[in-house]
Amino acid sequence: MHKSRLAGFIIDCHTDDLAAAGRFWSSALGMAAREPEEDQYVPLIEGPRDLHLEVQKVSHESRVHLDIETDDQEAEVARLEALGAKKIGFVRRWWVMEAPTGQRFCVVRHRTWEGKTGIQTWP
Repeated sequence: MHKSRLAGFIIDCHTDDLAAAGRFWSSALGMAAREPEEDQYVPLIEGPRDLHLEVQKVSHESRVHLDIETDDQEAEVARLEALGAKKIGFVRRWWVMEAPTGQRFCVVRHRTWEGKTGIQTWP
């Protein structure tokens, strides 16, 4: 058995000015920004929404993708493949996958389940 949940959304920005992108999305969504991480991410403060949102500097087209967090990446990837998703590649600590409908998403390791909602337990 393993657990997973929708962790949040990543705003992929094809930009040379991550700080400006972070300021825009912080203001647009009414969510304060944290300090940039690794010159690639600007996490937004979750607050009561219980969803992780961050602005990410990327080399591909700008888009939004979602992250599914899990306590067992291999089991969750296998479950999603059985539903028709396919692996695109392993990057750092997460799997990039593609839904049968073409959207990309990531399967990431959970940080903590404490205080989180929407957790599913899978056989």
